Amino acid sequence: MRPFLHPSLVNGRFGDPALYVDSQFEDRAVLFDLGDIAALSPRKIQRIDHVFVSHTHIDHFIGFDRLLRLMVGREKTIHLYGPPGFIDQVSHKLQAYRWNLVGRYVCDLVFVVTEIEADLSTRTVRMRFKQAFGEESVASGRAELGVVHREAAFCVSVAVLEHRTPSLAFAVRESRHVNIWKSRLAALGLPVGPWLRELKRAVLEGRADDHVVHVAAARTDAGRDVALGTLREVLTVTAGQKIAYVTDAADTPANRAAIVALAREADLLFIEAAFAEADTVLAADRAHLTTVAAGRIARAAGVRRIEPFHFSPRYAGEEERMLAEARAAFGGG
Repeated sequence: MRPFLHPSLVNGRFGDPALYVDSQFEDRAVLFDLGDIAALSPRKIQRIDHVFVSHTHIDHFIGFDRLLRLMVGREKTIHLYGPPGFIDQVSHKLQAYRWNLVGRYVCDLVFVVTEIEADLSTRTVRMRFKQAFGEESVASGRAELGVVHREAAFCVSVAVLEHRTPSLAFAVRESRHVNIWKSRLAALGLPVGPWLRELKRAVLEGRADDHVVHVAAARTDAGRDVALGTLREVLTVTAGQKIAYVTDAADTPANRAAIVALAREADLLFIEAAFAEADTVLAADRAHLTTVAAGRIARAAGVRRIEPFHFSPRYAGEEERMLAEARAAFGGG
């Protein structure tokens, strides 16, 4: 089974938080947090269409200017999500530049910005390049059951944590995996080709059996139309993976409960472990988690794998020690 989403820490375990989640079958990507993203190629940045920001401390939001610079002049819509006050902060970033030449551009860059309150109420505005990024009200609403974004391939849920400022944690869950059996294709005399993406998309979107899929070995092949119901025997559908992302949270009972609920049975949990267990007092003073706290939270959530990150620079050269502490706690040590 090949997962649809492929996550990677942009700056490793010590650098600015940014989790780049690439898609397997579509030319797009999702980003969790917007720290320094200079390590990402322009091509990778230009694939991003959704960005989920935990909070706007500089190490989590400094990459916005890089994102903006590479998107201006392109036809693109980017959805941004963040904590209370996020709309104003994005607006201030954009209005720090002069946009008097926007009339010379053909393409329009659009930011759709949503801020999420502690009670999960939301407010969304649109900011268009062609309108010098002035705010256009879009909607107010609520993240029902914590879901802030949903589409056929995946959905994203949120939890609001305390870090002496609201800090958002996120979980992305793939809807389902559609696995194609080549042996069954061959038995039906069907070719392998780009049409399989259309087939997978139709299944993920819940199309009816009479939905028509164009079967062709190549895009230039005339091919033929086949009903989705006929094609179901060449595939199996399994549950998709779940990835949780948690950073910058005080070690409080309320935060622990919220993280456990969000990350429950995740396949992967990216969780901050800013301080070693020996520095628990310092961690409490800075409103961060320790390695042991991160491991115990992951164990309580029943996740399959823990990926600790956001280590403090004070532990430079001690990555293995930090990982060992978190993983021992995760394993019950």
